[in-house]
Amino acid sequence: MRTANRIATLLLAVALLAAGALAVAEGLLAALGRPGLLIHRWYATLTTTRWQDAPVRAVAAGVALFGLVVLAAELRRWRPARLRLAADDGWHLHRRSVERRLARAVCAVPSVRRARVRLRRRGDAWRPRVIATADPAARADVEFALRRELDRLAAPRRGRIEVRLLPARRST
Repeated sequence: MRTANRIATLLLAVALLAAGALAVAEGLLAALGRPGLLIHRWYATLTTTRWQDAPVRAVAAGVALFGLVVLAAELRRWRPARLRLAADDGWHLHRRSVERRLARAVCAVPSVRRARVRLRRRGDAWRPRVIATADPAARADVEFALRRELDRLAAPRRGRIEVRLLPARRST
């Protein structure tokens, strides 16, 4: 989402820059007593357009809907791409590589066949969520492997570890 935010910011900046340059040009032309660039041409259209006209309402509804979508996208909490190790040192790890490394650590447990790990962050705490195909009795071993790997990674503070072990499907 970081790329989409940068593109939206760039488009907004360009639009504001163009509008500011147009306002300066219109002001200079008005000060010189000459007709404006766009306002002179749009004046008749803008003074005869009413709110009851269908195109006006359609454009207003479209702009309002677009604004709400952009606002919702900006307010949504996205998963971070990087995870901070400690508050003061400035070191970060990529979330996906940490998830893969934790999944490999879980798969190293003897009874685990497949594992998927998702990391969530609340404040500085890392909260891993594991879904694995394994014997449900291996929960303690999976948690131990996760805690050991998190210690190796120097995870700052660990939140609750969620482990969901699914028994292997039996083919008949």
